[in-house]
Amino acid sequence: MVSKSQNIEIGGRELTLTNLEKVLYPATGFTKGQVIDYYARIAPVLVTHLTGRPLTLKRYPNGVDGEFFFEKNATAHRPEWVKTAPIWSEGNHRNVNYILANDLPTVVWMANLAAIELHPSLSMAREISRPTMMVFDLDPGPPANIVQCAQVGMWLREIFDHFGLRSFPKTSGSKGLQIYVPLNTSTSYEVTKPFANALARLLENDHRNLVVSDMKKELRVGKVLVDWSQNDQHKTTISVYSLRAREHPTVSTPVTWEEVERTLTKKDAGLLVFEAQQVLDRVEKMGDLFAPTLHLKQKLPKLAANAGAAVPARANSEALGGSTAKEGLEIRARAQSRSSKPSKTHKAPKPKASKKISKETREETSKKTGKI
Repeated sequence: MVSKSQNIEIGGRELTLTNLEKVLYPATGFTKGQVIDYYARIAPVLVTHLTGRPLTLKRYPNGVDGEFFFEKNATAHRPEWVKTAPIWSEGNHRNVNYILANDLPTVVWMANLAAIELHPSLSMAREISRPTMMVFDLDPGPPANIVQCAQVGMWLREIFDHFGLRSFPKTSGSKGLQIYVPLNTSTSYEVTKPFANALARLLENDHRNLVVSDMKKELRVGKVLVDWSQNDQHKTTISVYSLRAREHPTVSTPVTWEEVERTLTKKDAGLLVFEAQQVLDRVEKMGDLFAPTLHLKQKLPKLAANAGAAVPARANSEALGGSTAKEGLEIRARAQSRSSKPSKTHKAPKPKASKKISKETREETSKKTGKI
């Protein structure tokens, strides 16, 4: 059992952990101490995906059923060793000091703030206008669920395969599925956002019975929204390995394409639902399935219709027009021309052994929290 409050030293930093027995997930009895324990144990892989990225915290001081708030500007009461990055905000006409979760102590400190959800930028703080990846958030409208998202995800993968691009799926930890295309090359949101928009429109045009690219709720019933608008400097997406504020402590979990296909074949949404302990076990067994997104260098194909195309900020039926239809046709033509050639088969690399907290750190923290 964890105690109500503990002073610990972890990674050479002193921390006071408070209200450890407070239940943050009432339906399961999952406590704040268990939230901290999960984040401390997943930190070796989580930190690699957060390092250097401006981070928005979604804090639930009274648990997942209580009120929450987003925190972009780092609290003034943070320890001096918590690193931040000043990013200019046009809306606020000032710099916002975003947290950089670059190490284990910072992750544990954030968890102690009841920052259940972590939402990083697609960019590094040092080059905020340059995304390192492109993302598609597949969000099902009831009665559709993640099974239908799996189908749309497979269609996306097929298109990217035709372009010779590798893509990586992860669960949102909530209802849907997210597909990431690592780039790690010189690009901008002026390139990735129109490309994602055009691809969403292409899928919508080819699969109108299941896919929608418009956010209006009345259009999404029983369909999957392909949310392309996340590819924006001013937006964030739930981090891989982040807990979600759901009834159960589910996690945004990297998965294999084989698992996505199996979910579609068996039509079993439960196959893509993972809670905290399951994710820790998966990392121990499979390593970090999202590790390639950190370094894999890829370039999006240049589309003639894409040159200079401006995509409106809001994804609504009035805004989605103009050159996007041409871009969609261009994408289809390019993909089909590739498909006439033998396409590369992208085999997932054998997962590396999972990174682990050092034995000394594990033993040290275990004495303090009674679990880690």
